[in-house]
Amino acid sequence: MKGHKGVTMILVGVDGSQAGLVAVGWAAREAALRGVPLTAAHAMPRWAYETTTGRYAEVARWMCEGGRSVLAAAEERARREQPEIEVRTTFLPDDARVALIAAAKDAELLVVGSHGLGGVRGMLVGSVAYGVAGHAPCDVVVVREPSSPPGAEVVAGVDGSPASSRVLEFAAAEARLLGARLRAVHVRAYPNPGAFGLVEQEDGGDDLLVLKKTIAALRDRYPDVRIVEEVVHGHPAELLRQVASGAELLVVGSHGHSTFAGMILGSVSHELLHRAPCPLAVVRTAR
Repeated sequence: MKGHKGVTMILVGVDGSQAGLVAVGWAAREAALRGVPLTAAHAMPRWAYETTTGRYAEVARWMCEGGRSVLAAAEERARREQPEIEVRTTFLPDDARVALIAAAKDAELLVVGSHGLGGVRGMLVGSVAYGVAGHAPCDVVVVREPSSPPGAEVVAGVDGSPASSRVLEFAAAEARLLGARLRAVHVRAYPNPGAFGLVEQEDGGDDLLVLKKTIAALRDRYPDVRIVEEVVHGHPAELLRQVASGAELLVVGSHGHSTFAGMILGSVSHELLHRAPCPLAVVRTAR
């Protein structure tokens, strides 16, 4: 079953870390739900990939062997969890961020772990996940293994901007694939940023009206998805982190305005990338 139109493949970055294998498991499930192939990619320095003779040939062979082991482990994990999907593997001879962003041009979704090994073979250290989330040409999911079994809910953080429709479309499609409820949350910052509370406002005013207008058409396209709307006040990153506790997925846009300004390049997105309690989807939106 395909949850999104025009899907070519899902790309997952791996580096041999446990976080990378968790990302593979998530990506494999997503590939099975969408009915598309999964490509596991491992980045390594170009010199090591291309060197076959000379002073550093032995080091290069060792690095390539290590890379093949990483890809083999990723393929085995994917096939064990979702034996029906097509799994491909590939080396990316370049810096991890640069290579993943380039490879993602042929992907509908790029999946990475929240952290990695570090060092020469380390790939998904925080800066890499942060870099691809802000600059990849496709949607990105940063996977963190939840501390408890997730509930059947997808949470979308929206701000009423035109980009919100793209975020909600992605979130609704995922909710339908997962058989989950969609919770659309519009967070407004208090004048005093030190005070916040997860309290739905009885009179949401313009905020609730904007949110209702944004998702009205969505209900027609996804009649089988239960959609819950909330307007809450406080610090956006902290409130979304609270709301998403126990969720299957938290979805935000790559850019926004108002309280979500600079969502991926600013402090709010940076905090969510490091502290989201569940997998975080960063939906590509126009600058």
